[in-house]
Formats: sequence, C-alpha cells, structure tokens
Amino acid sequence: MSLIKLLGIVLIAGATVGIIAASRKGHAKTSDSAVFETSKMNDFKKPEAGELKKKLTSEQYSVTQQCGTEPPFHNAYWDNHKPGIYVDVVSGEPLFSSLDKFDSGTGWPSFTQPLKDGEIVEKTDSTLGMARTEVRSKVADSHLGHVFNDGPGEKGMRYCINSASLKFIPVEEMDQAGYGDYLEPFVKAGVIKAPRHETAILAGGCFWGMEEILRKIPGVIKTTVGFDGGTLTNPTYEEVCTGATGHAESVEIVFNPDQLSYEKLLDYFFRMHDPTTLNRQHNDVGTQYRSAIFYTSDQQKKTAEQAVERWNKSGKFNGPITTEISAATKFYPASDYHQNYLVKHPDGYNCHVLRD
Repeated sequence: MSLIKLLGIVLIAGATVGIIAASRKGHAKTSDSAVFETSKMNDFKKPEAGELKKKLTSEQYSVTQQCGTEPPFHNAYWDNHKPGIYVDVVSGEPLFSSLDKFDSGTGWPSFTQPLKDGEIVEKTDSTLGMARTEVRSKVADSHLGHVFNDGPGEKGMRYCINSASLKFIPVEEMDQAGYGDYLEPFVKAGVIKAPRHETAILAGGCFWGMEEILRKIPGVIKTTVGFDGGTLTNPTYEEVCTGATGHAESVEIVFNPDQLSYEKLLDYFFRMHDPTTLNRQHNDVGTQYRSAIFYTSDQQKKTAEQAVERWNKSGKFNGPITTEISAATKFYPASDYHQNYLVKHPDGYNCHVLRD
C-alpha cells in the first residue's frame, strides 16, 4: 500500500470515527431515495436546500451538500458486484460504471475512471491538512469523494466515492430508466443482449394525460407527444387545435417488445380512454381528439384489428368501438412545452384514468 493511500485512509477514518461508532449501533445503509426524476433529467434544475433536505436522507444531504464522508464498510455500494451504472443521487447524471469498479480494500466504492470525460469536476481539497483532489458532479455540483493516483489500470487512478452520493441503476433497468445509450459496453462485455425497440403511435384524446400513463408502463422506453394522421407539414399545436389539419393529438411510444408486447400495450390503450365516443374524449371535442391506432407495420395492423374485435366483445363498453386504424404517416413532435406536461405541471388538466 502506498504512503499516499495509507495517509488518506487514516485521515478519513479518523474524521469519521464517530459516524462509524454510530453505524455499529444500527446505522441503516444508504437509502435508495433520490431527488431526480428520469423524465426531468435533460432540463435538471438543482432544488433549493430546503427541498433537498426533504428528498434526501440526512446522510445523502451531508455528503453531497456539506462534503461529509460516510463510514467505510458501512455503506450501500462498497461491496456491490452487480452490473450497472452509478448516477448522481441529486441530478441523475451518469457518473461511473460497474465495469470500472474494483475492490480497493478501503470500504468505499472505487472506480478506475468516470463513465464520461468531463462529467466529473476536480477541485483541490486541503481540509485535512494535506492536499487531496476532491471530485464533484458537473450538473448538480454534488460532492462525490476524492481521486487518488494509486489505482490499477493504465491510468492508475482510484476514484474513491461515497455511496450516499450515488444511485445504482441495474443493467437490466437502464434502458427503461433512460440510460440506454450506456448499454453498449455491457453488450460488448456479454453482460446483456442489446435490447429490441419497437415504435407505436396511439391517439386517444388530450396527449398530456395519455403520456402520463404510458410513460410509466413497464417496457416503455420513451414517449413523445405530437401529431399524426393529418395532411399539413410541420403543424403547430394551435393549427391542430382548429381541427382543420386532420391530425390527431398522438403519443409516439418506443417500447421493448421483449418486456411489453404490442397487444399488451393496446390493452393499456383501451383502458385509459373511451374509444366509443367519436371524435371526443370527455370535454375535448374535435377530430384532433379522436381515438386512433396508427400502425407502423402489417403485424401491428393485424394485432390492432384483433384487439378492437376482442375489446368490442369484452362487455367493458356501452357502445361499439370507433377507434380508427390507419397506417402511420409522418409523426410531428409537439413543442417542448407539451412534452411530459403533467410531470412539469402535476395539477394540470387531465381527463385520463387507467381503468381495471
């Protein structure tokens, strides 16, 4: 063991004796709580201190916001050997991969390198009477831990990180959690097969409420609200609202057919709206609010026709289903204002409920 590594361990351990003692009296492991929501990661804004205190555990807050240090060997991930990635517990930004994790013997999660260059900010730390290099997340400015030059691998680096600053995303959950772009190294390593994706386009009234239900369905990877089934090129929301463009407010759904079949997705579709009211959903009236399935393949068309027949016979509705089944034309995404609208505005207008 190098002198630098030994001094770092001694100094940090000395600073956390009280915490370690408390942990031996029943200190719980790091909570799986987090501030971020995957649907908001692209436009993340760091919450105020008061909100962070409510959403983080006391240890997570102490580590990420006050540069605290959790006890070695008494934290969530020091001995975690599952494949996946580690993200900032505050912002959700990807930080480290299990493929770069190693057992340093220090009692903290240790990595040879960050997941992406430029996502880790380094700062000089002299708080313990010696010069160390602190590492912080770029987006949320969370304190993560420190980096030392006594690690394995070509670069010889050891990123010594607090579990309390991280949230672990298992490899099998990465795609749906919004981290599918980071799966390729795991595929190359033979840890997981490349996930399959299929696209569906559904219309059933106001797309705000539909998306809020669809995005939460297991197997759904991504949802985008927009317009399909019309004739006007690049229609705006205001133009579609006139009913003159022929478009329907729609949701484009990217899903994993190995986890969610198209047939099952259509079952959710018929449960979340009334397909018997022609060109209408509750108080929303007009062709832009029609019930429609815009199929993207011949197999989807066949499955949609079978689904309509099955649901017509189910006895769940008081009248015949009027759902249009048409080939998808060009899907036009709506503006950012409408994407994940009910995530950004939880009390916003919504007329969709998922029925039993």
